Amino acid sequence: MTFALDSASYLTRGRQHRLLPLLCIAMLAVSTKAANAIPVFARQTGQNCVACHAGGQFPELTPYGRLFKLTGYTIGERTQPVSAMGVVSYSNVSDTSKSLDPATDFSRNGDPVFATASLFLGGKITDKFGAFAQITYDSYASIGDDGKYHGETAADNIDVRYADRFISDRRDLIIGVSANNNPSVSDVWNTAAAWMQYVPVPSPTSSRFIDGNAPYPGFSSGGNLGGISAYAFLDRRFYFELGAYGTAKGLFSIMSAGLADADITRLDGLNPYWRFAFNYEWGASSLMLGTSGMKSRVFNDPLDTSDSATTHRYSDMALDAQYQFLLDPHTITAQLAFMRSHHRYPDFLAGQQAPFVDPNGEPLADTNAEDTNRTLRAKLTYVYQAKYGGSVGYFTLTGTTNTLNQTAGYDADTLALTSDDPVAANLSGNPATQGWTLEAFWTPFQYVRVGAQYTVYDKYNGASHNYNGFNRNASDNNSLFIYAWFAY
Repeated sequence: MTFALDSASYLTRGRQHRLLPLLCIAMLAVSTKAANAIPVFARQTGQNCVACHAGGQFPELTPYGRLFKLTGYTIGERTQPVSAMGVVSYSNVSDTSKSLDPATDFSRNGDPVFATASLFLGGKITDKFGAFAQITYDSYASIGDDGKYHGETAADNIDVRYADRFISDRRDLIIGVSANNNPSVSDVWNTAAAWMQYVPVPSPTSSRFIDGNAPYPGFSSGGNLGGISAYAFLDRRFYFELGAYGTAKGLFSIMSAGLADADITRLDGLNPYWRFAFNYEWGASSLMLGTSGMKSRVFNDPLDTSDSATTHRYSDMALDAQYQFLLDPHTITAQLAFMRSHHRYPDFLAGQQAPFVDPNGEPLADTNAEDTNRTLRAKLTYVYQAKYGGSVGYFTLTGTTNTLNQTAGYDADTLALTSDDPVAANLSGNPATQGWTLEAFWTPFQYVRVGAQYTVYDKYNGASHNYNGFNRNASDNNSLFIYAWFAY
């Protein structure tokens, strides 16, 4: 199993001026013994990547990989706990003609880019204490007044664990505590919100419609939080986890290091998270059925947390399932994840006059006090000889219509159709989005993966045709995405 390959896909953005707390992780990391410069978890366990990753395709875990993570990354001997990864990618959107400014709306379209890089620190610290920490550099995180992209570095997913295992003739019990910054990053199944989208997503606008930016089930609180969860795994069948998350501050400020103050998610108090799963393994197969959820209160303005009445209140409930068949040379993984998200707006946003009018100048419906969205993801993956693979994925997002979420409409004074971003604009106020992703990939050796994805949209922002009012159709967003993913 490789440390670099057990990485996350939700790449955060931020400023370098708050990275000092990350030195704490680095100091902890260099306190362990030196070893050869190969991916961290592989050299710690002495195992090939295929032992922990299904078909060697990171970050999807095998039963052994799940046990390694649940026991706190402590299996094996301590080694030099440093690894790294980088991603080079190419994105191409089907139709760039329906745009007022293609250079901005589809920046770097058709150009290869060095998308992102991550440094990983962690592994075994003691027999019962281990860590996983990712620091990510985004080459295209922001655009300055000079019109040029500027790279930024920030904390990505962090998971520090204490775990113990008790085995007898009658029981096999793993218990642990995780301090982490992303609800479900502690999870060991790839249908969890933090893990189902795994290919790092480039930031240029040419990549805005690739699979990684299509709808995925995800907790509304977002990441870079400060949280603690306790978990138990009984007889390798029953998994229970309860946790609480708040703003990453004080001792937990390391969890959002690198982010500017305006980019940090601010939560009101402690927000509960839970996860329950049933796991069954037989022969070469394993099956998991699970549920998870979170309630969160997120301040509307991260720079003003003085009034709890300004919070958005979310209630997220998820169901998920995963089946794996692992018998050399074949690997099959089937995944299904569904999430229902209920969103109650602060009073000052609810029941207000819509920002646009209809084509005749008549007022639109007032903004909603609350919305409910439903997101479904399904994926089937096959890998042969841990080298050649492919997958087919399906996604759909449905939800309530809300004029608050309209980003295109008719100006009340001129009746002209207007939008700040016509390409991604929503004329209907409905989020409905649906499509498919086909992927083929090749792993010539265990530290490199080359892949190609093609994402097809049947519906986008509530419509199949003219979803933005500027004659752009959902199919115009079909996108080719090619990537080379290196980890060492």
